[in-house]
Amino acid sequence: MATVIDQAKEQMKKSVEATKENFAGIRTGRANPALLNGITVDYYGSPTPLKAVASIGVPEPRTLAVTPFDKSQAAAVEKAIRDSDLGVSPNRDGNVIRVTLPELTEDRRKEYVKLAKTKAEDGKVAVRNIRRKTKEGIDKAVKDGEMGEDEGDRLLKELDKVTKQVSDEIDALLEGKQREIMEV
Repeated sequence: MATVIDQAKEQMKKSVEATKENFAGIRTGRANPALLNGITVDYYGSPTPLKAVASIGVPEPRTLAVTPFDKSQAAAVEKAIRDSDLGVSPNRDGNVIRVTLPELTEDRRKEYVKLAKTKAEDGKVAVRNIRRKTKEGIDKAVKDGEMGEDEGDRLLKELDKVTKQVSDEIDALLEGKQREIMEV
């Protein structure tokens, strides 16, 4: 039944990875291609992720260069970036669309820190849900007589230890992201 703990650990690791991905989409002072992850382009009538229709490069610390694979879709890509919630205005230079990220104000940095805290809390909620489901499975196994109470208690202690480790890992990620955001 120790595999139950291993399964919970695997699911919790996935929650940590999802939290890392969410953090990558939060803007800091530097340009990062992950900032454009949530943008979808109207590509021949169907919404398509930007990274599926264009390559994204970082030629300078505060500039992203977006090059559509299909040159005829440059206007659609430019519109999708302009309409996004990034608050940037893209400039088209032939086939390359340049996105210059403005300096972050103190207020905007604080908003991003709040957003990071929300994303971290979402990750922790997912971890707690995994813990709850695993605990219910262990309790049911003890109740049905599939394992002894001592074994169930040992597994629950191990589950709590794993849950705390993963929550601490998410807290450490959040702390790092906050430092990165507030760095001027």
